Amino acid sequence: MAYFLKKTKQKNRTYLAIYNSFYSHEKKGTAHKCFKSLGSIESAIKNGIDDPISFYQKEVDKLNQDLQFEKQRLISNISPIKFLGYFPLASILDSLNIKKFIDFYKLTTDFQFDLYDLLSSLIFARAVHPCSKRKTFHEVLPSLFHQCHLSYDQLLHGLAFFGNEYEKIVELFTQQVNQIYKIETNTTYFDCTNFYFEIDREDDFKKKGPSKENQTSPIVGLGLLLDKNQIPIGMKMYPGNESEKPILRSVIDDLKKQNNITGKTIHVADKGLNCSENIIKSLSNQDGYLFSKSVKMLPEREKTWVLLDNDYRKVTSTNGETHYLYKSCIDEFLYVYTDSTGKKKTIKIKEKSLVTYNPSLAKKKRQEILKLVEKAKVLKNSQAKKSEFGDSSKYINFESINDDGSSSKKKVKVSINEKAIQKDLELAGYNMLVTSELKMKDENMYDIYHNLWRIEESFKVMKSDLEARPVFLQKEESIKGHFLVCYLTVLLERIFQFHILNNRYGTQEIFNFIRNFKVVEMDDKYINASVMTDFIQYLSELTSLPLTHYFLTEAKIKKVLTHKF
Repeated sequence: MAYFLKKTKQKNRTYLAIYNSFYSHEKKGTAHKCFKSLGSIESAIKNGIDDPISFYQKEVDKLNQDLQFEKQRLISNISPIKFLGYFPLASILDSLNIKKFIDFYKLTTDFQFDLYDLLSSLIFARAVHPCSKRKTFHEVLPSLFHQCHLSYDQLLHGLAFFGNEYEKIVELFTQQVNQIYKIETNTTYFDCTNFYFEIDREDDFKKKGPSKENQTSPIVGLGLLLDKNQIPIGMKMYPGNESEKPILRSVIDDLKKQNNITGKTIHVADKGLNCSENIIKSLSNQDGYLFSKSVKMLPEREKTWVLLDNDYRKVTSTNGETHYLYKSCIDEFLYVYTDSTGKKKTIKIKEKSLVTYNPSLAKKKRQEILKLVEKAKVLKNSQAKKSEFGDSSKYINFESINDDGSSSKKKVKVSINEKAIQKDLELAGYNMLVTSELKMKDENMYDIYHNLWRIEESFKVMKSDLEARPVFLQKEESIKGHFLVCYLTVLLERIFQFHILNNRYGTQEIFNFIRNFKVVEMDDKYINASVMTDFIQYLSELTSLPLTHYFLTEAKIKKVLTHKF
């Protein structure tokens, strides 16, 4: 394409016009079109232009220079790609009416930026592209349609502020979720995990402790509470060297007080949180519990009952294979606990026990046991040091003896612990659940407990999908703000999954959509750069939004971003 000055004579006058030439697909050759009509030379002279042809030729030359520059224009430092897949989270967040409450903080702070815009932007950025705060500020936030006007320092100050107030903000979200979507606390799921840091030095909050990922660096703990429908309703952070067991009591107490929850709630947790204090606390609050119990740690009387073949009932899968066996009983069991004065006390509690046997799990466990036994034998024969045995040491007896059989501090006799091996092989595949709810059906006990995997999935979402760890922040309040953002992102995704999509799609499919549904800005419109999936097709039909359109105008983009579920 090029511009040129065209002269046309009509009735003794010469008229000027700027034309552009371009390739026409219809003519299969060059075509011309009037770009600008300039009038006659005589009129231009009367208007003070001494040489109209030279004057307008300069304008044509300028147009051709601009056209050449346009062809050679360099790429911009701002990507034309925009994230749009976070719009379901934005719609749900808007429906919770959180903004009016966050805006109240303006009365007590001197921040020169909008706290709600920062919080929502950090949530959306964490969902579409989890990364460091610096990269989030420079690369992710500019690619959101949800514009947030603030500096990097303001982002960090705001994040630290949210960290200081994280318990209040969690409480605020829980109350608003209850108002809009209704939370069900007659059954609650609780579990703990921890997150490691890329540092060596401890402080009052980041402490070295037993890491879930076998890391030796400092960690922080996080307890998460879900309602009956697996919606997050509580979060508690604590130093990494603290026990997880008291956190269960703390989070549930705080939740019930903050949200005026009355009536009985059934607390569901795995054996890591099963202790006498938690059981007694639940009962003293007139609540209930459903915990798993270590079969290996059972008294011999109960262990014998577990291994007896009688009374087991079979549950088969669709192909007729045995899924699991189960049996139950109601009895009184002794629990030892320490009271407020530090004295040991024993109490009898009547509870229901459900033991299950899973053949496929038993096969897997036995293979793991035999693998450790083989390792132990190899190390024993090679006269390895005790520290080299690792997990296989539980199948080894280390006895200090002299040649005459007396005890010694120098010589150590190493032998295979056949009794421990036989015990573990016998109990492989067995699992026990205990509950205070004596009338709860066996099948309900099994189903309710196995929904606990949802909380494990929530931790997986935080650690993997949202890349919450390793943590590179240093200040305690910033760390808490970081995990608050991760928690709120999981909360909004869960509401979308269970209340909007009715659990039709899994977490991975949802996050794939959130991250991959992008548009590319081109002049006055956008091109849909996403690949068609069943999820996009379903969501487009559910919302009547143009998610499957190739071209998206500003009006269509606005319709997507302002959609209400």
